Amino acid sequence: MTTVKKKNVRRSFILFLDEQISRLKEENRLGTVKTYSCARKSFVNFAGKDIKLSAINRDLAMDYESWLKKRGVSRNTISFYMRILRSVYNKAVDSGLVKQCYPFVKVYTGVDRTSKRAVGEDIIMRLKSMDLEPNTPLSYARDLFVFSFYMRGMAFVDIAYLKKSDKRDNNIQYVRRKTGQMMTLRLEPCMLEIIDKYAPLTKDSEYIFPIITSANDSIAYNQYKNVLSYYNKLLKQLSDLLDLPCPLTSYVSRHTWATTARNRNIPISIISAGMGHTSELTTRIYLDSLDASAIDEANHAILQRFI
Repeated sequence: MTTVKKKNVRRSFILFLDEQISRLKEENRLGTVKTYSCARKSFVNFAGKDIKLSAINRDLAMDYESWLKKRGVSRNTISFYMRILRSVYNKAVDSGLVKQCYPFVKVYTGVDRTSKRAVGEDIIMRLKSMDLEPNTPLSYARDLFVFSFYMRGMAFVDIAYLKKSDKRDNNIQYVRRKTGQMMTLRLEPCMLEIIDKYAPLTKDSEYIFPIITSANDSIAYNQYKNVLSYYNKLLKQLSDLLDLPCPLTSYVSRHTWATTARNRNIPISIISAGMGHTSELTTRIYLDSLDASAIDEANHAILQRFI
């Protein structure tokens, strides 16, 4: 980087953000690159011009929040953008490029509770026992969903990038692509049954499942995204076959494992570690969104004598 460019980065918030995006690309964190790029595009559309690092303050952040609200952007998306910009700003502070003034303290950076996204254990059993024609997209989608549940709610991106080298003795050890956290799971027979089922399709591949076939990072990421989209469409078809009131998605298996663990009185600290959350708060958000239905059922039981 030339001296002129260094001076520009020291002054410019957007250039500093671009520098972070470039580093993420070098680290092959393509999913995070996409989220940072989305936040960048939104902020640039709001600002209309470059912003100096020293100009990032509470008034600017609040103006940006108002701008997003007027355009009908959801609270969680607003929080998503703000948290990315705050992270970049804090990196600039840590680098000594700007003095900390906590510009994002008055804007929304929380996470609204999501609607219930878990199913009961009975649905997992029904999925497992569905009479589906072998070697079809529907049976493949079913197996991936059940495998995710078996693997403590393993995220689809981690399933897609799961390599044969991650399988060691009687364990699978991998790094969560979202957080960089190392995960180790003991392999159970039900997991191995699904892994072995697809081994013939990946004889010449380094990956466990036939999702990614390219050695090129960008192409591999696009393959993962395309398969994820198709996977969710297939889960919708499975939901219709099972006559479920709410469609299955790639996230449902993760929420279902967390809920099942909670219902079996497993401590939140263990559930959090099992899911690879960096904070128990994240796990509580998962579980809190599911508590309302349980409370309603309890209230229904209490009121039976008064009905």
